[in-house]
Amino acid sequence: MDDSNPKQSRKNMRRGIFLLPNLFTTAALFAGFYAIIAAMNGLFETAAMAIFLAGLLDGLDGRVARLTNTESAFGAEYDSLSDMVSFGIAPALIMYLWSLVYLRDVSTLMGKLGWLAAFIYATATALRLARFNTQVGVADKRYFQGLASPAAAGVLMGAVWFSESYDIHGEDVTYAALVLTILAGALMVSKFSYYSFKDLDLRKKVPFVALLAMVLVFVFLSIETATMLFGFFFLYMASGPVVSLFRWNRKRNRHAASE
Repeated sequence: MDDSNPKQSRKNMRRGIFLLPNLFTTAALFAGFYAIIAAMNGLFETAAMAIFLAGLLDGLDGRVARLTNTESAFGAEYDSLSDMVSFGIAPALIMYLWSLVYLRDVSTLMGKLGWLAAFIYATATALRLARFNTQVGVADKRYFQGLASPAAAGVLMGAVWFSESYDIHGEDVTYAALVLTILAGALMVSKFSYYSFKDLDLRKKVPFVALLAMVLVFVFLSIETATMLFGFFFLYMASGPVVSLFRWNRKRNRHAASE
C-alpha cells in the first residue's frame, strides 16, 4: 500500500525548477559536450576554449542562484552532473585524443597507460565532486580540500591551448601530458588546501594600484590569453602542495624551538 500523500506530490510537481540558474548550468554542460565533439574532429584549441567557457558559466550559475534567491537541491545536483561532464569526462577525452593516444606508438603497455591516465583523471573528478557535496555546510568555505575540478580542467586545457597556439603538437609532449593528467587527478583527491576566493568582497574599497594591476592583467590576457590562463592555473595547482609544505616546515620549526 502506498502511504504517500498525493496532494503533497502534486504540490511538489507544480513547484517545478528555477529556470535562470539552470540555464547557466545547461549552457556549461553544452560547452563541455561541444568540447568533446570539437576534439573528435581534431579542433583541440576550440575544445580547450569551450572548457574554459564552461568554467565561466559554472562560476556564474551558483552566483546567479544566490543573487536571485533561487538555490535548490535540484540545481546543486544538476550542477554536479554538469561538472562531471565539462570538467571530468571532456578534459580526459580531450587529453587522450590530443596526446595520450600516441603512447600506443611507443608500446602496447604505454598505450594502455595512456587511456588509464585519462580514466584516472575522470574517476578523480567524480570522487572530488562526491566529497565536495558531502562536505557542503561543514568544510571551511575559504578553502577547498583538494584541487577543484574546474581548476584541474583549466590546467589541462590551458596546456592544450598553449601548445596548440605555439604549434606544439600533442604527439611531441606525450610524456608531459601523461604526468600532468595523472598529477591533476591526484591533486583533486588530495588533502591539500586551496584558496577558494569565496570570501573576496568586491564591494570593498581597494588601493588605486590594485585597479591598475587589474588593467594590466586584462591587457596581458588579451595579448597572450593561452599563456596567461595556463600559467595562472598551473601556479594555482602548485599552490596547494607549496603552501602545505611551508606550513609544515613552519610548524616543525616552532616545535623544535619549543623543545
